Amino acid sequence: MIKAVYFLGIGGIGMSAIARYYLQKGLVVAGYDKTPTPLTRDLEKEGALIHYEDDIHAIPEACRDEASTLVVYTPAIPVEHSELQYFFVHHFDVQKRAQVLGTLTRMHKGLCVAGTHGKTTTSSMTAHLLHQSHVDCNAFLGGITKNYGTNYILAPKSDFVVIEADEFDRSFHWLSPYATVITATDADHLDIYGTEEAYLESFRHYTELIQHGGYLILHTDLKMQPNAPKDVTTYTYSREKGDFHAENIQIGGGEIRFDLISPIENIQDIELGVPVGVNIENGIAAMALAQIAGLTAVEIRQGMKTFSGVDRRFDFHVRKADKAYLSDYAHHPEEIRASIQSIREVYPGKRIVGIFQPHLYTRTRDFYHEFAEALSLLDEVILTEIYPAREQPIAGITSQIILDNLRPGVPGRLIQKAEVIDVIRHTDFDVLITLGAGDLDNYANEIAQVVSQM
Repeated sequence: MIKAVYFLGIGGIGMSAIARYYLQKGLVVAGYDKTPTPLTRDLEKEGALIHYEDDIHAIPEACRDEASTLVVYTPAIPVEHSELQYFFVHHFDVQKRAQVLGTLTRMHKGLCVAGTHGKTTTSSMTAHLLHQSHVDCNAFLGGITKNYGTNYILAPKSDFVVIEADEFDRSFHWLSPYATVITATDADHLDIYGTEEAYLESFRHYTELIQHGGYLILHTDLKMQPNAPKDVTTYTYSREKGDFHAENIQIGGGEIRFDLISPIENIQDIELGVPVGVNIENGIAAMALAQIAGLTAVEIRQGMKTFSGVDRRFDFHVRKADKAYLSDYAHHPEEIRASIQSIREVYPGKRIVGIFQPHLYTRTRDFYHEFAEALSLLDEVILTEIYPAREQPIAGITSQIILDNLRPGVPGRLIQKAEVIDVIRHTDFDVLITLGAGDLDNYANEIAQVVSQM
């Protein structure tokens, strides 16, 4: 019955993937977003009808029939948004993005990746492994893969769909996974959950949603135990042996190689296409899902070697003999810690400077001590103002409280985002990394030009 799909927040990374799915299916796709972006421009080129003002008169005629139009919205759209209200009042089928993804997990075998950290890289790795194999997959990802230049893969003949299972707003509770990995359960989104225990309980409930006969793969360091009365396998790097883990790890000469030890099949001499330490663990989780899906050892080895990474996930923009610049989406203290430690492995003994744009007032309020501790692993810390996203300012919560809690002896300073280019020109570093989930990455190309000329 559905002939048109209308998206409120169509430019979001997850929303745009679903929009592309329906475009490929030949349906009318239209929507609203607050501002034009490269993603919305690409969607318009692909046939989506998009406008940038909250105006019910801008809704295309093809999307005004409540019997044949599905409306999809993100939690970031305020309830008082006039277009959202129009669809509610006129009794359209209005669903959250997560509800649509949940439907897809019931139409296909869902391979889902949940967890505080590593979701996007692990799900993107999994999608690449399957897509380049005889199995293939559909995929809805939280980042733009460098292999395909998109956050979406369509494979009409495949039984599998790879989905990033997002815990924000309890979105992953709509899913029905065939197999899922949980990478981490460090507390986050406390503006939604209130307490760490409520956050952990949301993951416990998620484990109950796995299909009968499905698979649950947990990192060995999780702070929760599943509610699901089913077989559980574990994975880890190698320090504490999980059912899936790495052995014979070799790091050097710009390469990382290791063997996968697996209850399904061991695979020797795996080479990482993106050779950073954190991707060993991400890769183990992705390969576990790939083995469950039926990939061969040859396909897995080839897929891991050819995986090119994800935009803004340990993303190198400049890589010279004496200078390097990369950006990373890390916006939680544990993600920042893992990112900096991985850089230290690649560039031992080098002077590493980080520019961090905190994301959300509530996250800064809840974790400023942890942010300061993680950032203190840098040789110098530069902070910009907080990126508010959906939030209003909170009295007394600024980037200064992170700066004030850096370890003694770690130099740090607070700048305005607009000053970033000039500051970089006058900063001494061997490796520069920009960190955060805000809009600092809009400066990435300009930063790369400056660093290239230094």
